[in-house]
Amino acid sequence: MRILLVAVIVILVGFLSTRFSLRLDFTGDKRYTLSKATRDILGSLKEPVTVTAYFSKNLPPNVVETKNDFKDLLVEYSNRSNGNIVYEFIDPSEKPEIEQQALQAGIQIVMINVREKNEMKQQKAYLGAVLKMGDQSDVIPFLQQGAAMEYALSSSIKRLSVKEKPKVAFLQGQGEPSLDEMQQVRGVLSVLYDVSTYTINDTAAIPNSYKTLVIVAPEDSFTMSQLQRLDEYGSAGGSILVAINRVHGDFYTGTGNPVNTGLETWLKNKGVEVEDKFVMDANCNQRWFSVRQGNSIYQTMAVVPYEPVIQNFADHPITKGLEKVLFSFASQMTFSFTDSSVKATVLATTSQYSNTEPGNTTFNFMRNYTQSDFSLDSLPVAVAVDYKGEKSLSKMVVFGDGDFAVNGKGREAQQLQPDNVSFFVNAIDWLSDDTGLNELRTKGVSSRPIKADLDDGKKARIKYSNFLAPILLIIVYGFVRMQIRRKKRMKWMEERYV
Repeated sequence: MRILLVAVIVILVGFLSTRFSLRLDFTGDKRYTLSKATRDILGSLKEPVTVTAYFSKNLPPNVVETKNDFKDLLVEYSNRSNGNIVYEFIDPSEKPEIEQQALQAGIQIVMINVREKNEMKQQKAYLGAVLKMGDQSDVIPFLQQGAAMEYALSSSIKRLSVKEKPKVAFLQGQGEPSLDEMQQVRGVLSVLYDVSTYTINDTAAIPNSYKTLVIVAPEDSFTMSQLQRLDEYGSAGGSILVAINRVHGDFYTGTGNPVNTGLETWLKNKGVEVEDKFVMDANCNQRWFSVRQGNSIYQTMAVVPYEPVIQNFADHPITKGLEKVLFSFASQMTFSFTDSSVKATVLATTSQYSNTEPGNTTFNFMRNYTQSDFSLDSLPVAVAVDYKGEKSLSKMVVFGDGDFAVNGKGREAQQLQPDNVSFFVNAIDWLSDDTGLNELRTKGVSSRPIKADLDDGKKARIKYSNFLAPILLIIVYGFVRMQIRRKKRMKWMEERYV
């Protein structure tokens, strides 16, 4: 009877497991839990999406983990989409024609390190996927371990299923950087948006077909008519992103000066004042400088408080998953909103060791700074404003640095760190898109650095605690278990000889 009962329970559990599934996700960024944005995208699918995953076989264990994570994700997608997500895994190296097919589709070849007979060798591998819906296709060239797979997969599905992309316009005509100077931002935005440029006409209204108007680092003055066009666009429900340089600093001449375009006055009338002062922060970037000593020139590394590393972020969709953003020659903000319905969120602030310096200044980059040089705390450098009932604007995001998302042009172009791009693009998502995909872009947490403003002793204690605590826990667990087993054995022996 007991054997029959066990058999019935096993069969029942097996049957229920095919119908229902329960998975607990204890990861810090909920990496294995599908977001509402993904569930909405999958629920709105009208046609099946076929996912062909090109993964090589005989991969090292750490790379196999990437394949397994992606397969688990596809299982979840298939269940959530009522079978509208169909997938298969193929090894391109099995047949030359399949390998050629993968390369033509845009799958990248990656070289991975493999240990074989005590030797480290490089092996060619494929870790990508091609998605198809009807006669449309999209590619994920390379799935990196620990990356935001859900964002890559969901945005690719949305790219196939969306009929008309929201329009985002970058303002030109006042000395702003071109789209070619913002390659990383443009590349990410083009996934979900129709990105273009727009030049304000003194007489014509800004088209309300633009979901968001983006103003980045203008250098020339705005006319009253152009500012009036901005007011009209906002009152019609348009959203505006402003990344403004209120001050300009030059590393070569070592000088700084204020920047006035008229946009700062327009922002002040909206309740956001960007001050014409340089922000300084002890938590900052370091640069190499050329120093002359006699007839010799040598290179030395120096801290640059005028390039704060921002690590204090609000709990907001724009800042989800961000860890550090590098600003350069930024300005702080102050706020004065006359309407109580306005909701303003300070998105980012400097550290507790901060200060400001006048816009007209001469920099001494070789100066030795002390704690007394940083007497201010948590200066706002970015804000999101929802004007709600006001008629002057719908939503607006303002950054106190106009260049943090600009690569530059020609040989001067620089690669931006991912969080700089995410901060900027997340802001456009919040202004333009209500799907919530922006929260997925930074879902894969990359690093948890020890804060720079901690003293060396505290840093050492944190490091050794992280290293020793797991070992001590294992030793304590082993000792307790040994004592429990010893007591059981003694009790058993006593009962046996009684």
